[in-house]
Amino acid sequence: MQISERLKTVASFVTEGMRVADIGTDHAYVPIYLIKSGKIPSALAMDIGEGPLQRARDHILEQGLEKQIETRLSDGCSAFRKGEAESVVIAGLGGELMIQILKEGREVLSEVSEFILSPHSEIHKVRRFLMAQGFSILKETMLYEEGIYYTVIRAVYGTGDYQTEAELWYGKRMLEEQHPVLYDYLQKEYLIRRQIKEKLCRIQKESTQQRQKQIEAECVRIREALAYYDKKGI
Repeated sequence: MQISERLKTVASFVTEGMRVADIGTDHAYVPIYLIKSGKIPSALAMDIGEGPLQRARDHILEQGLEKQIETRLSDGCSAFRKGEAESVVIAGLGGELMIQILKEGREVLSEVSEFILSPHSEIHKVRRFLMAQGFSILKETMLYEEGIYYTVIRAVYGTGDYQTEAELWYGKRMLEEQHPVLYDYLQKEYLIRRQIKEKLCRIQKESTQQRQKQIEAECVRIREALAYYDKKGI
């Protein structure tokens, strides 16, 4: 079974030997890949939609893994019971929804050892939530696939150390290691904002002043992030 590099990266963040709960599993590609690679003993594949869950069941049956992967219809982690898994995977959902799932499931998720998260939007809000709610981000990476940048995070319960806006928006761990894909992303984002700023300056209307200030603040934040890259920064 072929899966995307994004999902392979998500799977690579799971600790070997842990039972996995994949929330919002869709096709169940991640738990199937983990089981077939021998990395984990069992998994729960959970989704809010009956359609996606049936697709997951079909794929699990095709691979002969119905004894190792259980499927459950679940709104977030509502069908998850405390102690059923050590590793929770939530990938491909928006940041706000991911935060909601973690908030609502805090009690049943209290014995989970690690959280593998890959929000497709508002990643800075997810990091901010993790820092405020007693999580520590141990590992992050970014990859570029089919024209889209994806971020994957491994978090555990603990004391968080992400503080600055640049760290929250772009990931302290990646900035510290001078992650090359993040560097490309930052360069592109900076160029986009410079172009927007130049257009706004030519318009010279009162209605654009607030937007100009916002763009400048974003440029400052990106330059702060690029400063981690020594002499590579813009």
